[in-house]
Amino acid sequence: MAAMMGGRASKRIQKELEKFQTEASDDGLTLEVVSDTVWQISFIGAPGTVYEGEPYTLRLRFTDDYPMDSPEVVFLTPAPAHHHVYSNGHICLNILADDWSPALTAKSIVLSILSMMSSATEKGLPPDNEIYTAGARKNPKNTRFVFHDDTV
Repeated sequence: MAAMMGGRASKRIQKELEKFQTEASDDGLTLEVVSDTVWQISFIGAPGTVYEGEPYTLRLRFTDDYPMDSPEVVFLTPAPAHHHVYSNGHICLNILADDWSPALTAKSIVLSILSMMSSATEKGLPPDNEIYTAGARKNPKNTRFVFHDDTV
């Protein structure tokens, strides 16, 4: 891993990478390691969902404080039209903010996002999408999200 990356973060990311690569890929996730601190994970919307067959890619950027701090996670364009995903790819999900736990892994984050998408009954953007994206910072971790609805 990168020399600049902290030892704990580097070891944890390497361990997760090895596990991700050795586990069966029945979940349909494709991992591309962009750098020591950036992963891209692609998937296809699950059958029977409003996103069925649609391709998406998430970018995970790990910090020196990982796993004590969550990675930055965004959808690359095009982002899905989902009530918890802004058109700029930022994701409003509690485990990426206040409910983060070092026990979570990159894969568990992705599976939570897949679950969130699979439970959606309709496509649509967050109610404040235009206002948020007009003034959003590049890194969603520098944002204080207002969780509008936990049922979507």
